[in-house]
Amino acid sequence: MNAHEIDYTIYGEEMQYVEIELDPQEGVIAEAGSFMMMENGIKMETIFGDGSAQDNSVMGKIFGAGKRLLTGESLFMTAFYNTVPGKKKVSFASPYPGKIMALDLLNFNGKFICQKDAFLCAAKGVSIGVEFSRRLGRGLFGGEGFIMQKLEGDGMAFVHAGGTTAVKHLGAGERLKVDTGCIIGFEHTVDYDIEFVGGIKNTIFGGEGLFFATLTGPGKVYVQSLPFSRLAKRVWMAAPQGGGKDKGEGSILGGLGSLLDGDNRF
Repeated sequence: MNAHEIDYTIYGEEMQYVEIELDPQEGVIAEAGSFMMMENGIKMETIFGDGSAQDNSVMGKIFGAGKRLLTGESLFMTAFYNTVPGKKKVSFASPYPGKIMALDLLNFNGKFICQKDAFLCAAKGVSIGVEFSRRLGRGLFGGEGFIMQKLEGDGMAFVHAGGTTAVKHLGAGERLKVDTGCIIGFEHTVDYDIEFVGGIKNTIFGGEGLFFATLTGPGKVYVQSLPFSRLAKRVWMAAPQGGGKDKGEGSILGGLGSLLDGDNRF
């Protein structure tokens, strides 16, 4: 195997974290901000690119880093190595409520396509690249699904999804329509496109966006019930400064309670 062979345990229910056990000289890579804790003997190192075999040349690193900039990600990733004899553990946490999914890339013929903000961490040697849309419709109207990440290699990778996850097994030619933000990822055999919702009332008053993502099998599709953009929008609208109204947690006396607390906004 080119990627390091790692062991792991996922803890928690709604706010999960994954604990990865590293043998001597084994390593794991992660996006900045996902680190939670590590045992003594683990060395942390900031690397340019993902440090995979596909990213060894100078030009390869520069080109890969440039593509990551387009997705809003950092030029750098963080690698964690076990530098001492014996097994050591390092943990990475979910950024918001949801589930962590462990993906053995060997089960996906070495390639998995996912949302650009879904990746959490992976065994050292796994390549984290960018999957651009080659279709005009996806490029113009794909929203969150326009630029996606591709995880390539023969090791373990971990992605995070919001809310509850669903796995759909699509047969050859079978189609599934999904909100563009609700896609976690899919096998590279799945064809991904954009379809107009249609209808004047649906378009103007539907509130579900103008386009569906259409996924055509064969292959597995992973869907999340709570994309981060939807969660962030609800939180922002619920906050008084975000345009929402302070309802005092639904109480009739909410305004009076705010006044007694020294907050006279109604």
